[in-house]
Order: sequence, then C-alpha cells, then structure tokens
Amino acid sequence: QVQLVESGGGLVQPGGSLRLSCAASGFTFKNYVMGWYRQAPGKERELVASIGRTDDSAAYADSVKGRFTISRDNTKNTVSLQMNSLKLEDTAVYFCNRRYSYLTWGQGTQVTVSS
Repeated sequence: QVQLVESGGGLVQPGGSLRLSCAASGFTFKNYVMGWYRQAPGKERELVASIGRTDDSAAYADSVKGRFTISRDNTKNTVSLQMNSLKLEDTAVYFCNRRYSYLTWGQGTQVTVSS
C-alpha cells in the first residue's frame, strides 16, 4: 500500500526550529525526486523544497532558502525537513510527496509559528 506519513510538526515561537519527517512506503522510494509542500489557510499548496534521488541536489523556494534544509535516507525511505529561524508566515500544514507524479496526499503535519 502506497503511503506517506508526515510527523514532527508543532507549536514553536518565531526564531525557533522544527524537524519534520516523512515515512514513505509502497513504492521504490530511491527512484523518485521527493518534495516538501505546505498549505497555509486560504492559500494554495506550494512546493517548499525538493531533493534529488540520491541526496545530491536540493532546491528551495525563495521564502525558505537559507533557513530550511531537506534531506533523505534511502535506506529508511524517509525524507526530512529541518526548519530553522521559523517565521510567522511559515505556519501551515506540511506535506511530503513525490516531486512529480504525485501520490495520494497524506494527512500532513501542522506547523504553527506563534509568539
């Protein structure tokens, strides 16, 4: 069964950090470029970061560049997002998925940045 399960979200103050994790199953994880996405209330889902199949390349949205780091472990079928210097505008539900040929979206994990 194809599945994406996100975890690690929570409530954090501005300037704080969180590390999100995504466990993937049901497909050959190492063959796919993966991405982290987010959707804030009233806004469309957007791509935050993506990572190549062998962890050798990453790309970031301008809004998170220099603050977020995406990584993957092909031995564990996981992709992670380290988020530092969090801002109020980072508040959203965060999802992982393949960068292309999307799978059914998981539940996501809520990140709330608030003082």
